[in-house]
Amino acid sequence: MSPAQRDPFSVRLENFLLRHLNKALPWTRWGDRLMSLIWFVRAQRRLPRPGAPLFNDALFRIKTSNEILNPVRAFTSDKELVKDYVTAKIGARYNIPTLAVLKSMDEVRAYAFPDRCVIKPTHLSGRVILRRAGEPVDLAVIEDWFERNYYHSSREANYRYLEPKVIVEPFVFDNDNPNDYKFFCFNGRAGLVQVDADRKTRHTRCFYDRAWKKLPFSMTYPMLEGEVPRPDNLDDMLHLAGALSAGIGFVRVDFYSDGSHAYVGEITHVHGSGREYFLPRESEAVASRMVFGA
Repeated sequence: MSPAQRDPFSVRLENFLLRHLNKALPWTRWGDRLMSLIWFVRAQRRLPRPGAPLFNDALFRIKTSNEILNPVRAFTSDKELVKDYVTAKIGARYNIPTLAVLKSMDEVRAYAFPDRCVIKPTHLSGRVILRRAGEPVDLAVIEDWFERNYYHSSREANYRYLEPKVIVEPFVFDNDNPNDYKFFCFNGRAGLVQVDADRKTRHTRCFYDRAWKKLPFSMTYPMLEGEVPRPDNLDDMLHLAGALSAGIGFVRVDFYSDGSHAYVGEITHVHGSGREYFLPRESEAVASRMVFGA
């Protein structure tokens, strides 16, 4: 039974206990491995299998081995620095323009935020402020960002020593909700594409293969009904994702696209912090073959 199918009170209690256990364990590699193992067993309802060519086992190996300390993985986890990597690999035109990088609350308070902009911490995951029409910017939220270290909540060591910063960007394609495609890559080849919908209301998800055939499974969230139109520049994004992932190993490369041009959203090294699960669970083997080969 997945956490989403269990009694809400027991899930909340378990989350509370796990948060406190995470804080109690030392911030060392063995502490990271033990906490990651507990999270893995909770999500997958099994132990990781050493050497198994399975999606979540590969994420666990990356997260708990020295692979996560690869300087390229740390460098590309920073939402400012990853743009230098993109420029060097495929060209600056695939970067979302940068309006400002703010390195302290003094700089934040002195900055005149555009009426319409996207504000994100470069050193965290999943945090964003969308300023759509000149509404007040919540400085307390940004101040909290500067105090946070994503490693402390995720045990993803590639984030541990990132400098706290805030990056300001325009809306991609001037769209509040641009199409977002996540490419799972291995050794320079994109093998699986994830598409999400309605994240703020009823989050659904689906997967496609390289030929844009919808696959009969999802991950953590219910499967999106119907079809997602094939992006006109799918072949370009497959090629670009492969180029960006070459030399890294197993990694997720995200793009925003309007069908003719693509911008890199981010490069993610441990998808879902290694805590997501396939629906149905037996589909993990199918997804793994698509990413890693036979």
